[in-house]
Amino acid sequence: MSKQTYKFCFCFRRRFRLAATEAPPPIKALFDQYSDNGIMTVDHLQRFLVDVQKQDKATLEDAQAIMHSTAHIFHRKGFNLETFFKYLFGDSNPALDPNRLVHHDMNAPLSHYFIFTGHNSYLTGNQLSSDCSDVPIVQALQKGVRVIELDIWPNSTKDDVHVLHGRTLTTPVALIKCLKSIKNHAFDASEYPVVITLEDHLTTDLQAKVAKMVTETFGEMLFTPNAESLGEFPSPEFLKRRIIISTKPPKEYLKAQETKASGTGSQKVNDSSEAWGGEIPSFKSRTTSGSKDDLEEEDEEEDLQDDNCAPVYRNLIAIHAGKGKGGLDDWLRVDPDKVRRLSLSEQELEQAAKTHGPQIVRFTQRNILRVYPKGIRFDSSNYNPLIGWMHGAQMVAFNMQGYGRSLWVMQGMFKANGGCGYVKKPDILMKNDSIFDPRATLSVKVTLKVTVYMGEGWYYDFSHTHFDAYSPPDFYTRVGIAGVPADTIMKRTKAIEDNWIPAWNEEFEFPLTVPELAILRIEVHEYDMSEKDDFGGQTCLPISELCKGIRAVPLYSQKGDKYKSVKLLMHFDFV
Repeated sequence: MSKQTYKFCFCFRRRFRLAATEAPPPIKALFDQYSDNGIMTVDHLQRFLVDVQKQDKATLEDAQAIMHSTAHIFHRKGFNLETFFKYLFGDSNPALDPNRLVHHDMNAPLSHYFIFTGHNSYLTGNQLSSDCSDVPIVQALQKGVRVIELDIWPNSTKDDVHVLHGRTLTTPVALIKCLKSIKNHAFDASEYPVVITLEDHLTTDLQAKVAKMVTETFGEMLFTPNAESLGEFPSPEFLKRRIIISTKPPKEYLKAQETKASGTGSQKVNDSSEAWGGEIPSFKSRTTSGSKDDLEEEDEEEDLQDDNCAPVYRNLIAIHAGKGKGGLDDWLRVDPDKVRRLSLSEQELEQAAKTHGPQIVRFTQRNILRVYPKGIRFDSSNYNPLIGWMHGAQMVAFNMQGYGRSLWVMQGMFKANGGCGYVKKPDILMKNDSIFDPRATLSVKVTLKVTVYMGEGWYYDFSHTHFDAYSPPDFYTRVGIAGVPADTIMKRTKAIEDNWIPAWNEEFEFPLTVPELAILRIEVHEYDMSEKDDFGGQTCLPISELCKGIRAVPLYSQKGDKYKSVKLLMHFDFV
């Protein structure tokens, strides 16, 4: 990496000097402060861990273990500047503690947790014409998703059950194949329960067939309550390695239309305005409509119970779904004797939040609220998950097969609690004496200070003309908060021209009113004067688990895959 040549104007060449990665001035100053004669000993490192990294309980043994774990890079007497810098920028100094596994209290009812939830989990692509398959279900489970949605319909001969997105051109997959894949992979990433939400379009005899399939496939893994309805949801700990069925006992068989929905076949799939998806919509800019979308989920049930349902099928349902007969007030009614699941589209929730915010929060303290994407998201895009989380919604259902900023935030939230797919809701959402009002403006609880020192790795993970055909890239970093409206903001560094190893050394402050719901967003882009800026990596981190001090932050692709080499060196502190 000494020099690099770019061609331009056919016959001319431009040569750029490529510097090696070296510690930025603030890191050099810290090394000087915690070293003697150019060597940082174990004693120096222990003081650095306590003073700078805010690891108050760090011992000499901890410092010695770090030096032993990095024995391939440090001098036998300790760290010199180069090896200290390599340690800071290495995999053993992450922003989230990899040894911090499940640490939330997992003995509360399911309604006390945010749950990693998929929408139309069987689709491989868009909502109109992609294939249905068990592959995206397996991929979701392996990423920690705990709620899988299956739309079940009769096959063409009405004697078996398929999974597909009804009234579209999506090709079906057999239900039994999906069930077997769920059984085989449910607990690959987490031991905590998997919920299967069924959108049921079956006759009574096919419901009985589904009941037999489910029972034979899952056996003792299946959780079936003793009573017809639960007075309180069991805890994730109690339900470890169990499969739970959630659906509404159908009022009647909704026969599938033989013809496709009007205009569906020729509906253009809406591409995102940017390769990595548009900016996450703010709450204030949303426009809502009272009309029902073309492909809205059929969740307009009037009764929570119905006799026209196969008894063996009904007995499988552990989490009953239903809205009740009346309007919003009735939907959000809290029954002291039983709990249930309510489903609302993103638009329905946005409308309800304008007038019933605290009531929604109260409802979700005992009951489960599932939010799903509006039906016109044909491209499998997603919405701002905070609209659900700030109202206590446990199941904020996302299209996991897509990608974009909203999905990055979702992935960031569920990096918390060891990535087990269950995150305990903050106390602010569970207080009975003073119900949280999501629309209220609160005072600042804490301020997060973020310093973006530098980045590296693009030279190794991308071709040298990927970002610019005529010169090295001009990188800048965007950093900000996804949270309640008062906390949501994005800021950016200056662009560093013609440099594969940009050093920004810029500091930002983020006052937080509800830090418990805040996600740190980090993106790198390459500035392009004539075209759209190129994507250079992203990550989202739960602020509740952010390690203080100087940390190495690996970046991910648009689809959420970790780059081999691309990372940032950053500093985090709370004041």
